[in-house]
Amino acid sequence: MKIAVAGTGYVGLVAGVCFAEKGHNVICVDVDENKVKLMKSGKSPIYEEGLEELLIKNYKEGRLDFTVDYKLAYKDADAIFIGVGTPELPDGSANLSYVATVSRQIAESIEKDCLVVVKSTVPIGTNDKVEQFIKDSLVHKVKIEVASNPEFLAQGHAVRDTLQAKRIVIGTESRKAEETLKEIYKPFNLPIVSVNRRSAEMIKYASNDFLALKISYMNDIANLCELVGADIEDVARGMSYDPRIGESFLHAGIGYGGSCFPKDTKALKYLAAQHGYKLRTVEAAVNVNTEQKVKLFKKAAERMITFKGLKVAILGLTFKAGTDDLREAPSKDNVKLLLESGADNIYAYDPVGIDNFKKLYPKEINYTISPEEALKDANICFIFTEWDEIKNIKPEKYKELMKTPLIYDGRNIYNLQEMKENGIEYYSIGR
Repeated sequence: MKIAVAGTGYVGLVAGVCFAEKGHNVICVDVDENKVKLMKSGKSPIYEEGLEELLIKNYKEGRLDFTVDYKLAYKDADAIFIGVGTPELPDGSANLSYVATVSRQIAESIEKDCLVVVKSTVPIGTNDKVEQFIKDSLVHKVKIEVASNPEFLAQGHAVRDTLQAKRIVIGTESRKAEETLKEIYKPFNLPIVSVNRRSAEMIKYASNDFLALKISYMNDIANLCELVGADIEDVARGMSYDPRIGESFLHAGIGYGGSCFPKDTKALKYLAAQHGYKLRTVEAAVNVNTEQKVKLFKKAAERMITFKGLKVAILGLTFKAGTDDLREAPSKDNVKLLLESGADNIYAYDPVGIDNFKKLYPKEINYTISPEEALKDANICFIFTEWDEIKNIKPEKYKELMKTPLIYDGRNIYNLQEMKENGIEYYSIGR
């Protein structure tokens, strides 16, 4: 099929590349001409394992293209996927302005019957509004339908999670729209869950918020473990054998970040409030996560008289390994607090996130090309991301490189006994 994709962020670009990989003719639309030129040159604007290789392959083979000309892209497409951002507004609601802009462009451009598919995460009922908005604004006498097709990719594994998804969720209001989406996804050979549009929208929020709940629950239990002398790693291992619980998302740490969990928990909380309902479990997850992000800084602040004049090493800047995304990354909250507390000699390492972090702190921080450079003569070290380059550092290396081997580990990378045996003052989460 001929598919157009609006937006080339994590959702849009990954979807477009994977549709092309499965044999569809795909054109991706973005408003940024430099970004389009970058992609045409074979470069991915985002760091995602396997994405650039598939982008190059399908572009060279003629199944994938990029443009800023939305009229050209939309006018004769069989299906148009909307994958633009829905960022969080100050009140926690989702900003739908980008979805609205694309909807208007579609209405002005399509010249044949078309299925419009919303992949962006949107509040329940948005697909209904998008369909009415497009119909009200149509320039040509064509028929359109709108379907919901939320994504469930995890950053760092987005390509794998698309090509090998556990399920494809589609929300439609007609048999024709359902069959069209099933035809698009037929080459993927994956289970399809077909529901109505509002249920599909809710599945996305309910899934993400449940995982966020699980993370915050484990962090809450980890904090209690520290007080009563239990080890959260042992607790999680014991829990994981229960098939009703499972082993995923039981790892305690310094909270969730990224583009999905923080935004989606707040959005669902806001949506519930708009309907006069209070999602108490989701509110609790949000509150726990907010406090958890700076837990290690607070521990360190109690331990230290001052951060001024000390060399502070930071290992890991992105919200998790495998991505260059800094959205809601704990490193941002902690660096802000460190700078406000007088830290004037911060050295930070991350294998892919430095360029993005420089946009926030171009001069206030020293950036290094290796973790060893950050650790050299450091007085204190914070670990915020579990990159392999960081996990592979041996405990004795901290003792060898640092002036005072004082480690605050937000990812529970190291064995407590091993760190103690190497003469390292080591603080982690829930242990």
